[in-house]
Amino acid sequence: MATTTIPSKTASRGVAQQLSLLDRFLSLWIFAAMALGLVLGAVWPDIKEAFSALSIGSVSLPIAIGLLWMMYPVLAKVKYEELGKVGKAWEQFGVSLVLNWLIGPVIMFALAWIFLADQPAFRTGLIIVGLARCIAMVLIWNMLAGGDSEYCAVLVALNSVFQIIMYSPLAYLFLVVVPGWFGAPGTALDISMWDIAQSVLIFLGIPLAAGVITRFALIRNRGRKWYETRFMPRLGPTALVGLLFTIVVMFSMQGDRILAAPLDVLRVAIPLAVYFALMFFVSFAISLWRKFPYHLAATQSFTAASNNFDLAIAVAVATFGIASQEALATVIGPLIEVPVLIVLVYVALWIRRVWFKQAEAEAQAAAGRG
Repeated sequence: MATTTIPSKTASRGVAQQLSLLDRFLSLWIFAAMALGLVLGAVWPDIKEAFSALSIGSVSLPIAIGLLWMMYPVLAKVKYEELGKVGKAWEQFGVSLVLNWLIGPVIMFALAWIFLADQPAFRTGLIIVGLARCIAMVLIWNMLAGGDSEYCAVLVALNSVFQIIMYSPLAYLFLVVVPGWFGAPGTALDISMWDIAQSVLIFLGIPLAAGVITRFALIRNRGRKWYETRFMPRLGPTALVGLLFTIVVMFSMQGDRILAAPLDVLRVAIPLAVYFALMFFVSFAISLWRKFPYHLAATQSFTAASNNFDLAIAVAVATFGIASQEALATVIGPLIEVPVLIVLVYVALWIRRVWFKQAEAEAQAAAGRG
């Protein structure tokens, strides 16, 4: 597969400066949305009733629209046509599937119980995050770290498909079944697998179908270059509108709880940061063990260390309600992911210099002789 490296023109700039304005200050936008939500909740005590007036089940119609929209642009960007290349690198894809759908959920489950043993709602929110594998921001982290763009695109497409199949049964397994193995009560005994599956089918299935149709229809009619260089740069950033709108509403409805216990946010943030770092280093260790080249190792690590918070937020809101602690825990995720993953990009580039420099030099020499 082709290797993607940071262009020499921009290599001298810091990693953060290579992000777009929206991505670079994502944490700031999320903080601002949180603050706006808290202010609205304080000055307008009846806001909960206002947002609940129009509802579909347990989710208000405005929030449903926001959740669907923040998923749609992301899924329209996925290169589903690359899925046919899975068989060309079966070992790497096999490792990625194990990291994403076995090791990742297990690590998040363990961290949730270690750090939040006395907070079942926040614990459930973290487990929901751990099951939502990354399909968006990983493309940015991978590019900055000099990973393989083609391999990353296939992994993103593969995870998109697997989330439809795996998310609901794994959520039921880790929320209801596994705690019983250790003598602990399930944290969602009143939630059926169908409740979770329904949320996934609505908030992932609908935008996934829309994204697939949009991608193939427009590429066929207007061409790939127009789609990638004209359409997606305009559509992609609008996902942030849906995310920030959802955050504003959630914090306006939970303002009293947050202000009463601000340390709860910190308690959720700590295991999230630990999770990102653990998944990153576990993945790099496996890649070194399997002797993967750096560009594949970096892609593996950032795919494993990132999560699809849009899906996690949508599932938590639809299943537990927008004013739930489970939903609040999922919102904290992207606030922590952005700064931590930027730091890990620098770590990956350091690992490249220390562990992969000789191997890359030998590969280039061999290619030159060939």
